[in-house]
Amino acid sequence: QVQLVESGGGLVQAGASLKLSCAASGRTFSSAAMGWFRQAPGKEREFVAAIRSNGNTYVADSVKGRFAISRDNAKNTVNLQMNSLKPEDTAVYYCAASTTGWVPSVWSARVYDYWGQGTQVTVSS
Repeated sequence: QVQLVESGGGLVQAGASLKLSCAASGRTFSSAAMGWFRQAPGKEREFVAAIRSNGNTYVADSVKGRFAISRDNAKNTVNLQMNSLKPEDTAVYYCAASTTGWVPSVWSARVYDYWGQGTQVTVSS
């Protein structure tokens, strides 16, 4: 069983940076693909970034060059460093884990079987 808890969200001005963290419990973390998704009011949940167990990373075009995903298997954490934040980044950000093995579509929310509770990121202006 995997439990995911996000932290690090908040209210910031445009251009600021935030680092989100996701703390995971469970023995399957190191072999899981991990993803970050976000959902803004009135919009569908969208892919932000993902990292495979082998360290390969993927980021959405909308955040490429501004966001970076990383993981620390020793600490059972996955992070999302967000720089140059824009008002359109405002959303609830969710951490997710896929523990079922190889999945080609790490950008799809459907492949993730565990989700955190979400953390609010609000960017003013």
